[in-house]
Amino acid sequence: MKDQGRSTRKRTGGRLKHLHKKKKHELGREPTETQVGENDFRTVDARGNTQKIRALTTDVANVTDGDETVNATIQDVVENDANPNYARRNIITKGAVIVTNEGKARVTSRPGQTGQVNAVVVDE
Repeated sequence: MKDQGRSTRKRTGGRLKHLHKKKKHELGREPTETQVGENDFRTVDARGNTQKIRALTTDVANVTDGDETVNATIQDVVENDANPNYARRNIITKGAVIVTNEGKARVTSRPGQTGQVNAVVVDE
């Protein structure tokens, strides 16, 4: 399991002793890696009395151009700064440049955390 607790190393590079096992709030999950495709969502329990909606696959984006927002269809992922392989595999993350029927747009939301793709039109 992923660990989101303190580092196992000191500032000097030396190892820290484990004082306890991983606690529930220190555990993390694998990244969602939202792909382009038919809409598919999962609901996950989050910390506190909340839930996260994870978009496993989606083909709809809320694209904003100035002060006008429209629903657009995602066709392709052109560029993804998070990982060059993500663009090849059509994985959408925050900051990815996608091709929609409204033109190229940069993703401003986190689809794996919020379940929706919000994007802003990119001028080229």
